[in-house]
Amino acid sequence: MTEHTPPVSDDAAGSAGSASHGFESPEGLRALLIRLHEAGPGAWQDDREAAELMRYAAVRYQRLARRYGLDAWEVASMAFEVMLAPSTRNAGNPWAVVTRAVQISCGVEVRAAGLLVATSKARRTPRIAGFHDAVRFADREGLTDYHPAFAVTPDDDYPEPGEDDGPVAAVLSEVVALFELEGWDAALVADCVEHVAYRLADLPSRSRAVEVLRRDRTMPVLLGLPPRSWTALLRIVLGHHAPKHTGTPTGDGVLLRLLSGEPPECLRDDDALRGAVCAARPNPTVER
Repeated sequence: MTEHTPPVSDDAAGSAGSASHGFESPEGLRALLIRLHEAGPGAWQDDREAAELMRYAAVRYQRLARRYGLDAWEVASMAFEVMLAPSTRNAGNPWAVVTRAVQISCGVEVRAAGLLVATSKARRTPRIAGFHDAVRFADREGLTDYHPAFAVTPDDDYPEPGEDDGPVAAVLSEVVALFELEGWDAALVADCVEHVAYRLADLPSRSRAVEVLRRDRTMPVLLGLPPRSWTALLRIVLGHHAPKHTGTPTGDGVLLRLLSGEPPECLRDDDALRGAVCAARPNPTVER
């Protein structure tokens, strides 16, 4: 049993086996199995005829192994497991029992490998009858044919430069234009407004955004913006949240007014708003 030499060809094994061994016949196999069973534990390991039997089994089921893509010795091991059962040596035709059991075991082995489950689960045919073999996503040519959720529209995910980015982008552009109208540097305002919008998306409310951004000491320094101008810009864009300004244009802020559908012309005609924007303008002599 410990000698795993490669099985010889079917014809060579058949002629050699028939000349020197009697276990090729059902009665000869039964006699050998009974003798090995009565010899007790370890008989299979030390018995020369048992080793010859397993070499013969590897050749006998070599074609069956090739059909299922298995190794000949792997199939011989299946046969060995069947030969140990009492029902095999007591059967009318032990070789028929072994052959049928090996055929079933080969099918189960392939089925288990396809489903990525243990052979013990693959033997429970009613529970897996409706399943197909596992298939890697990479093996599918068209994932959209498998499920519509895999459909992707590249143009939506990666818009071309210059395309309309939506109403929010248009509103942010109007905010920048309003500040630029009162003498603010367009690039500076664009950086400020973009940062405000980015942080606003991460915070639960406008009031919270104003509080967090007002305490941000790093961003004004990076932008070269005086703290006074930074605080005023936040209140103009996001609104003044003092109770007395609730429900007023000052309390709403430029961003909310534009998002609510108020025309940009109304903001440009708001003298109080334009005065606040102009007053918040940083000193032009301060280098950024």
